[in-house]
Amino acid sequence: MWRNLADCAACKHEHWETRKTSLAPLSEERNPMAWVCLFIAGIFEIVWAVGLKYTEGFTKSMPSLITVAAMIMSFAFLSQALKSLPVGTAYAVWTGIGAAGTAVLGIVLFGESREVLRILCLSLIVIGIIGLKLTSAH
Repeated sequence: MWRNLADCAACKHEHWETRKTSLAPLSEERNPMAWVCLFIAGIFEIVWAVGLKYTEGFTKSMPSLITVAAMIMSFAFLSQALKSLPVGTAYAVWTGIGAAGTAVLGIVLFGESREVLRILCLSLIVIGIIGLKLTSAH
């Protein structure tokens, strides 16, 4: 599963030793950590999206470095999750986590609108993410 990549401690599955030479992709039933990888990818997406605000157009070194590192980590974890999960489901969940999390942090960190309708719409995104997980065959 992790051929040609550094082992991901959070995503490593217990059947690693029996699967490391196989070219067949793992199903979610054999790799339940794919959802964990996807969640971590979503968290890193939130970090880089909020980080963009702090980079001020990539003119500030440290926020820019953190933002780019979070982008790389987000894509790395997403790519690991995609080895087992359907692309449509994984991408929708990844962007949903990022969108909802970034909007919540916008409210908390930047004083963005707390309007009831906005909160309701964010709740619908979260419900959609949960629904995709619950209805996924993976």
